[in-house]
Amino acid sequence: MAVSETHGEDSPYFAGWKAYDENPYDELCNPSGVIQMGLAENQVSFDLLEQYLEKHSEEITNNGSGFRENALFQDYHGLQSFRKAMASFMEQIRGGRAKFDPDRVVITAGATAANELLTFILADPADALLVPTPYYPGFDRDLRWRTGVNIVPVRCDSSNNFEITLEALESAYADVEAKNIRVRGILITNPSNPLGATIKKSILEEILQFVTRKNIHLISDEIYSGSAFSSDEFISIAEILEARNYKDSERVHIVYSLSKDLGLPGFRVGTIYSYNDNVVTTARRMSSFTLISSQTQQLLASMLSDRSFTENYIRINRERLKRRYDLIIDGLRKSGIECLKGNAGLFCWMNLSSLLECPTKEHELVLWKLILQELKLNISPGSSCHCSEPGWFRVCFANMSEKTLQIALRRIHDFMERRKSLNCTHS
Repeated sequence: MAVSETHGEDSPYFAGWKAYDENPYDELCNPSGVIQMGLAENQVSFDLLEQYLEKHSEEITNNGSGFRENALFQDYHGLQSFRKAMASFMEQIRGGRAKFDPDRVVITAGATAANELLTFILADPADALLVPTPYYPGFDRDLRWRTGVNIVPVRCDSSNNFEITLEALESAYADVEAKNIRVRGILITNPSNPLGATIKKSILEEILQFVTRKNIHLISDEIYSGSAFSSDEFISIAEILEARNYKDSERVHIVYSLSKDLGLPGFRVGTIYSYNDNVVTTARRMSSFTLISSQTQQLLASMLSDRSFTENYIRINRERLKRRYDLIIDGLRKSGIECLKGNAGLFCWMNLSSLLECPTKEHELVLWKLILQELKLNISPGSSCHCSEPGWFRVCFANMSEKTLQIALRRIHDFMERRKSLNCTHS
């Protein structure tokens, strides 16, 4: 298992990171290096976090737990103050339209651990989870590698902007059943990674009806819920359940993390929020393998409990992400490139299918290598996200300065101009 290919690190998604690591762009030291556009990291509001911690660090140290309390043993329930702060923050992100009980918050070392832990709990080895495509390439590692569970892609395509349909769900389910494999659940990401778009209320309701009918589970990975450009555009599965008076809620589980909305992936803070008592109990027992340090919990509990800070942060972060999104969409359009219409996340879903010699995965990877080697831009090819149509790419825009983003856009613009002139010459 340790050396098996199911880890997925040979994917172009990870290969692009290696190319960046070997030759990273630096404005002064290496201006012709690779610009990292394959990393969904949020740095646009880092200054707000730094300002807060600078201003309140002494207050947090003096008023919080002392060194002895932090250093000594903590059980796997985590600090109650932190679970309360997380539940409150999750409510805030959803505009107060859904309630979260701190006693149902299970703390894990990031969303990666949360998703794997839920997979272990809900499925046995050789069982299957349905996952709509395109999906986050890391799921191949997170959901399969150690659990032995199969990922079955639910095919979505550009004809309806890659929205999940009941027909696609039924088709994927029937295919798995025909192979005598047991389906244990569906995992969705809302807002979607890599699409950068939220899932409509009507579709969420259909998915919930589908899992109820099939007697399976629904994992809703809502790690980008605070990164929707407007809180009204994002609808959590929690809101759907609340409107239904929590009918069939025992089959629903939400994953969240502070890695994207707060831009703190290094803190390794994730949560499972389940409406199923058995899942909460089991997840809490298993979370002893993925604990977060007490010091981290104490620091974040203090910050997330400061209502004026969180309200200000959520608002400004959304405004800045929207500005970045508009900037990259506008820049790509000027180069003759269109993207899927998005309203959330740290990336856009770019369509370069017109540049492929043939509409195949192989030709998509040829174009990806060209962009990586010639343009020195690391973007993620759609095939690494299991996209059913060649020519789509995920492009991240929040992990760099605006100046670096403009340089990346200029490289793309020059590349497209060169291709135009070549085409004119050949015709």
